[in-house]
Amino acid sequence: MDKNDTSSLSLTPPPLLNTVLRLPASKSISNRALILSALTGGTTLPAGLADCDDTRVLRSALRDLPPVIDIHGAGTAMRFLTAYLCTLPGTHTLTGSARMQQRPIGILVDALRQTGAQIAYAGQEGFPPLRITGTALHGGDIALPGNVSSQYISALLLIAPALPGGLRLKLRGRIASRPYIDLTLQLLRDYGAQARWTASDELEVAEGGLHDTPFEVEADWSAASYWYEAVALGGGCVRLQGLRLPSAQGDCRGAELFADLGVETCPDPATGDVCLTRKATPKPHLEADMADIPDLAQTVVVTCCLLGVTFRLSGLHSLRIKETDRIAALCTELGKLGYALRPGQDDGTLTWDGTRQEAQAAPLIATYDDHRMALAFAPACLRLGRVRIAHPEVVDKSYPGYWEDLRRAGFGLSRD
Repeated sequence: MDKNDTSSLSLTPPPLLNTVLRLPASKSISNRALILSALTGGTTLPAGLADCDDTRVLRSALRDLPPVIDIHGAGTAMRFLTAYLCTLPGTHTLTGSARMQQRPIGILVDALRQTGAQIAYAGQEGFPPLRITGTALHGGDIALPGNVSSQYISALLLIAPALPGGLRLKLRGRIASRPYIDLTLQLLRDYGAQARWTASDELEVAEGGLHDTPFEVEADWSAASYWYEAVALGGGCVRLQGLRLPSAQGDCRGAELFADLGVETCPDPATGDVCLTRKATPKPHLEADMADIPDLAQTVVVTCCLLGVTFRLSGLHSLRIKETDRIAALCTELGKLGYALRPGQDDGTLTWDGTRQEAQAAPLIATYDDHRMALAFAPACLRLGRVRIAHPEVVDKSYPGYWEDLRRAGFGLSRD
């Protein structure tokens, strides 16, 4: 998709969904592996890196290290580079898009300052852009809230082997997105570090141990969720290549959630592929805590509504500070389709009790510069017959080949 082309995209469903495709590499794994590879000082780049905006911008920043680094809308790159740049000599200004400059980063900055980091706000206090001057850091004990973005925690863990004495983190309160923390620990171990939970709310990473090592990135379970949605809504069969099951990616739990929505997951031991088919009637109501898998929320919400499955989802606090306020965006766009969702008052819940309202005729689904809005709403055409997506180029952030994969699967795509 041409990023300068802001026309909308119309999608119509295939006569029969029956396709085989290779999913993009995991962005979450790619970006962690890039930071760890850089910290080793080695020359072996991870194999099979994700070919998406977020990974490209991080890879470019690590390669060139210009005085001013603009990561645009890449939240992972912002958090990981904030920590990584503290370990390097010199001064760098780290900035991003207008939305990125509205996303808080003060908790991470405060934690890094406890290690001796020199970070100044170049604009509004608590938000990017940041002016970071590398200096001698030290390890030790840091306490921070556990219910904030797991990327703050992962950013600290990734640089911990470079800190004299290593790092011990105490997480206060409920811990959000724990699987992403587990993923970071696994990659640290893959690169030679000693990293572990020492209690249910405490983490420890020892000093040193990182070494240059061959590493291959697996396919992305977040991307798989949109094909689960397609099978749930339209039936048929989808064979996904490159996934691992079990996987260190927390979003592999999507297989369990979609089992409640009628989709059967069949790993093929001979090939490693994962086959999806619709085998059962969806449950009439879904209750799920999404705190560990917030990136699946939009996919699950759209699927439930179009299947007529009422739901109450909890643990969605972090959705308010993503690329957009995802709870508000879901309520607005599904409202256009006639679904009256009810967000909780600051309790991280989103509910649909089956209430319908008047739907707009052929509405244009706004994407709010958020890749997951476009990715999650596209399969809706399997139930609606046609769906129109604004700014389809936003999928480049994580799944640039999405529209082509849909086309190969038989979906009709046309520019409005």
